[in-house]
Amino acid sequence: MAALIAENFRFLSLFFKSKDVMIFNGLVALGTVGSEELFSVVAFNCPCSPARNYIYGLAAIGVPALALLLIGVMWNNHTWNLVAECHKRGIKNFSAAATFLLFGSIMGRASVAPITWSVISLLRGEAYICALSEFVKPSSLDKFPADYGAEVLAKFPCRDVPANLTKFRDEVTRRLRYESQLFGWLLIGIVAVLVFLTKCLKHCCSPLSYRQESYWAQYRSNEDKLFRRTAEVHSRILAAKNVKQFFGFVALDKEEKELVQEFPVEGVQPSPQWNAITGVYIYRENKGFPLYSRLHKWAKGVEGNGPTPEGHELLFLAS
Repeated sequence: MAALIAENFRFLSLFFKSKDVMIFNGLVALGTVGSEELFSVVAFNCPCSPARNYIYGLAAIGVPALALLLIGVMWNNHTWNLVAECHKRGIKNFSAAATFLLFGSIMGRASVAPITWSVISLLRGEAYICALSEFVKPSSLDKFPADYGAEVLAKFPCRDVPANLTKFRDEVTRRLRYESQLFGWLLIGIVAVLVFLTKCLKHCCSPLSYRQESYWAQYRSNEDKLFRRTAEVHSRILAAKNVKQFFGFVALDKEEKELVQEFPVEGVQPSPQWNAITGVYIYRENKGFPLYSRLHKWAKGVEGNGPTPEGHELLFLAS
């Protein structure tokens, strides 16, 4: 039993440490589902009032989805690489296809959470019923009393209706929930087809083999890990030197003392170097040899980011 539990914990640890895009998107989707459930229980409260239901119902679906989309855009490293690229170098070196794919990558990754939110909202049906109950035509309901109109229909989501309208309320609710869930399933199908076609198009248009793409992904991940780890150590050692110069001493723990002794830091990297390794990267080859990142290009002393006669161009889709 202990071995089984340990194995399960090991699996979960590897799962949550994985940088795989599909796993990351799955975790985002699961988090969005939980948030939507919490929102429906705690925050959603249909006003059951004509002209307000429609606005409130659409806002309950659209506003959180928009907020999640903006958060996804801000969370994506491509966004800030693009901002840095436009600020430092402009986009004159990008082809139309590369620019389109870059924006597609940013919006595609950012759309996982808002699409999940919209799908779950539609499958639950509460917001859709709240928004459209008042627009149901009384003539479509068999033997619906002529004395009642949109004001009563708007109260159906709150069940605050006369007893003689209970069966009509149930019919309207069932009809709108059917429509809402149908739209939800259609949205799932459309997104699945688009994802499939996008993956096929990406692999068909890629100048790289599957194994080289896999190697490239591993390189990007390792470079990012090592760069972040080294930058953290470098900044800590540099900070220690400056603090020591100011106070005359610096309070370091044993691990930090070992770092200072093992990795002497003489200075900082000049701004041109930081600018050279910052920004959007379009895959290039130099004389047949691949260049996997801006840091790789800088290390090889290759200048510029424009296409070359012997080079290939492929959008850098980092995970």
